[in-house]
Amino acid sequence: MQKRRTHAPAFKAKVALAALSGNKTIAELSSEYGIHQTLINK
Repeated sequence: MQKRRTHAPAFKAKVALAALSGNKTIAELSSEYGIHQTLINK
């Protein structure tokens, strides 16, 4: 069974700022950072 991945606060902030900037779509960001789209929307 696979364990859950944990992300550092700095990584979370970087992804959140990228999402708020609006330069890329959520789909592009999820593929770039390797996380699911739902995590970006949260």
